Amino acid sequence: MNFMKNKKSKVSSKTGSSKKIIPATKSLEKVRRDPLQQYMLEVSRYPLLSPEEEGQVARHYKEHRDKKSAQALVLANLRLVVKIAMEYRATYAGLLDLIQEGNVGLMRAVEKYDVDKKVRFSSYASWWIRAYILKFIIDNFRLVKIGTTQAQKKLFFNLMKEKEKMEKLGFHPTPALLAERLDVKEKEVRHMEIRMGAREMELDAPRSKDNAESARHIDFLESSDTDVEEALEKSELQDMLLKHLEEFTAKLKLKEKKIFYDRLFSEVPKTLQEIANDYGISRERIRQIEEKLIEKMRKFFKEKGMDVDVSQKDSN
Repeated sequence: MNFMKNKKSKVSSKTGSSKKIIPATKSLEKVRRDPLQQYMLEVSRYPLLSPEEEGQVARHYKEHRDKKSAQALVLANLRLVVKIAMEYRATYAGLLDLIQEGNVGLMRAVEKYDVDKKVRFSSYASWWIRAYILKFIIDNFRLVKIGTTQAQKKLFFNLMKEKEKMEKLGFHPTPALLAERLDVKEKEVRHMEIRMGAREMELDAPRSKDNAESARHIDFLESSDTDVEEALEKSELQDMLLKHLEEFTAKLKLKEKKIFYDRLFSEVPKTLQEIANDYGISRERIRQIEEKLIEKMRKFFKEKGMDVDVSQKDSN
């Protein structure tokens, strides 16, 4: 009898057809929300920390390196990550991706934060969050990176912001005007605009859409390969230089040897000022020593029967 009652309770009085009664639970409401709304709902569950509580938790983590303290700092600042990520939603469509990268920056901030510096953790964390988000955007804006140096990355974001600002004010953002506003060379602005506007191309794809057997894009790129004979000659010269290198440097004074390795024999040479600071003497004095060293090198290799082009590095 009970079974029959339960069965009848599911029958509509109008049609007689069976229906399943689905309760409107909170879990189903969450399913209907988009992922960002659901994330924001979850984040809002964690309370913010007062400056005093923040300082106590940060100090406890610094002294004990326990996971609970680190977790407390992260959870209390998840909303800060969302706030910063929202600033870049016009630049990159995947807001949840930006939030994810910002959270990585937040965890990095917890690891690096020094409570004794008397700076609020949220202020310190903002720098790390923003840095990770910006790096993610640069790396994913195009398949081919458009900003590799720090200066290019900075110009990339400043250029977009300045363009948007000028257009809102009713100005046409020409490269010359943008260069003036950003205090950079017009050539740098033009190059960045070309990079940002260039269409990505598959080099192995055929140039003709109608003919799969046509020449590929890569076939029309200029080769930068060095001539075989030129490469061999350069290799032999390098071997000769390395062979006599120890003999040459053995006769050098301590300062000359340091300048040789730090300036003339280095892929990333130090500046004259950096070496001058090491010795506590003037930059001009280091430059004079370098000039004399270059003359010694020319003379030494000439005696060995080698015509070596020895030039000064950038004298900054």
